[in-house]
Amino acid sequence: MSDTDFGFQKVREEEKARRVRGVFDSVAPRYDLMNDLMSLGLHRAWKAYTVMVANLQPGQRVLDIAGGTGDLAQAFARKVGGTGLVVHTDINASMLHVGRDRLLDDGVVLPTTVCDAEKLPFADNGFDLISVAFGLRNMTHKDRALAEMNRVLRPGGKLLVLEFSKVAKPLEKAYDWYSFRVLPALGRWVAKDEASYRYLAESIRMHPGQEELKAMMKAGGFGHVDYHNLTGGVVALHVGIKC
Repeated sequence: MSDTDFGFQKVREEEKARRVRGVFDSVAPRYDLMNDLMSLGLHRAWKAYTVMVANLQPGQRVLDIAGGTGDLAQAFARKVGGTGLVVHTDINASMLHVGRDRLLDDGVVLPTTVCDAEKLPFADNGFDLISVAFGLRNMTHKDRALAEMNRVLRPGGKLLVLEFSKVAKPLEKAYDWYSFRVLPALGRWVAKDEASYRYLAESIRMHPGQEELKAMMKAGGFGHVDYHNLTGGVVALHVGIKC
């Protein structure tokens, strides 16, 4: 095992997995509320845009990685209909339980499984679309995860990576102030967990920027990759096509 990033800290790889699990165990019960507060509700627009770009058709097969509380999985399920399939996954059981319960409360029953994106338990070429929203930055070996996503995606299939990215230069100072002052305070007041939301801000800064992630996706086997900056680059949606 070698060292890797956990926010601004260097930790052993096995230690990062434990710490990330602890973060999401802690935030799971108030994850949706905190998302609304932190983004001023914008995360709903970002995800709606992702669903639009997915352009799913009835009968298609979708793998939702790091699906958490299931909002994207539910939106995808409406698009593919009863003849399609959406598999809702996450590496964190606490997040997945919250998502499964939320889906069931809304009358949506989907296959739900705990799995590691770096070792996907699915056959080659099995999905028309794969999505990972706000989860890639927490993965220890992003290159392995992207290669696995490519493996289980059918030729011509689409990968959507919705993730925090590098904000436009004029917004940097205000965004830093918000990230390192407001987010931890919200975490302390609402989720009773300041440290996890400080990690969130740090993990965003350590995540590859738009062009770097585009290059990683191409190295992972995606023949065509493009990205869409949202809200001044606070978030980017990367779209990769398996050729």
